[in-house]
Amino acid sequence: MSSPAPSPLPRFPRDFLWGVSTSAAQIEGAVDEDGRGRSAWDAFTARTGRIKDGSDARTATDHYHRYREDVALLKDLGIGAYRFSVAWPRVVPDGSGAVNGAGLDFYDRLVDALLAAGVAPVPTLFHWDTPQTLEEGGGWLVRETAEHFAAYADAVAARLGDRVEHWITLNEPAELTLLGYGLGQHAPGRRLLFDALPAAHHQLLGHGLAVQALRARGAAGIGIANSHGPTWTASPSTADTEAADFYDLLLNRLFADPVLLGRYPDEGIAAMLPGPVADDLKIISQPLDWYGINYYQPTLVGAPDPDAAAGPSDFAGIALPPELPFSPREIEGFPRTDFGWPVVPQALTELLLSFRDRYGAALPPVMITENGCSYEGIEDTDRIAFLDGHLRALHDAMAAGADVRGYFVWSLMDNFEWAEGYARRFGLVHIDYATLARTPKASYRWLRNALRDQARG
Repeated sequence: MSSPAPSPLPRFPRDFLWGVSTSAAQIEGAVDEDGRGRSAWDAFTARTGRIKDGSDARTATDHYHRYREDVALLKDLGIGAYRFSVAWPRVVPDGSGAVNGAGLDFYDRLVDALLAAGVAPVPTLFHWDTPQTLEEGGGWLVRETAEHFAAYADAVAARLGDRVEHWITLNEPAELTLLGYGLGQHAPGRRLLFDALPAAHHQLLGHGLAVQALRARGAAGIGIANSHGPTWTASPSTADTEAADFYDLLLNRLFADPVLLGRYPDEGIAAMLPGPVADDLKIISQPLDWYGINYYQPTLVGAPDPDAAAGPSDFAGIALPPELPFSPREIEGFPRTDFGWPVVPQALTELLLSFRDRYGAALPPVMITENGCSYEGIEDTDRIAFLDGHLRALHDAMAAGADVRGYFVWSLMDNFEWAEGYARRFGLVHIDYATLARTPKASYRWLRNALRDQARG
């Protein structure tokens, strides 16, 4: 079947950065090779019942051995940048102490291959794969993990800093806090509810310390990739409004305000956090060159129904305990991805303009560091419609004054989708998990044509 005709997208600035994203734990495989240590996800997947299809990421897409094939796909796509993550346990197997030179060698080879293909490397230093040795000592619940993270960041910058112009410290600390430490749905599988808040603070502290380490190595182009989405209130009632505000605080402002404003959005939350919080906030709010936003969907939130039988509510397919003071609701009237997520491109415009208005001059230029969807099939016209709609929404936001400098699709290829295993496909490239053959999808061809059209402009 021939490629779909490229949509007539509006023109983006000529220096706009087009990219795709992946993460080490989801694609690399080779978990026992070249001195790599175990990660919290290795331990999590080994526990029966944690992954819906019973799979693990020991092989994943075997990017560790097939990276040259994957770089060739990036070059053919015509993309400007590749956001990948460096696996902390591959570089520092125990999370602290000795640096594994063989692990850094892999990223040396990858960066060189990307540059030779004309693709800018954009490494993320942490994408959820905490070294298991550190996790067994408390993981992100303890302050020392932030300090170990900074030392690891320094080691990576010392090796790759001469060739890397864009850096990301953390990916989605909100999800690791909520799903990994609060609800136990992701690694490390702890169910601490609000006692998980120290993990949020220590990740943000680790971010600030890593920014300092990168700056000390002469790095520029530093950002963070936080997940954000508009919070919609189920009704104008006081109960629903208060519930939605609290949800928005936990998922959005708790992770943006400290980085951008140097303070937590609520004194009660700040009082629950460990350590010298005021001093830590000075480190957390180190100036950034850009701010990364991962966007997938808005969330409709109301108060728990006091008349309903006590039971879990649903958050993107994840059961939430009934004792939480908010309840996500179904968003009706929009198409859904195969993951069941509503497709709401205009919410991206809303989100970006709300960030412009809320943070003003404190907000540096923005990058959309993830945006994508799960659909089956190689002729994935629904994914094309998703990307087309979100790029138009992004352009609308920019036309209204949002300063956005780049856009990264999640993801280059199908991969290990965390607790879902291999049941969800977010890739522009199809992976046959029996043979690991790579097959570009219709969405890959559409994006390639769209990028060529942008370059001609």
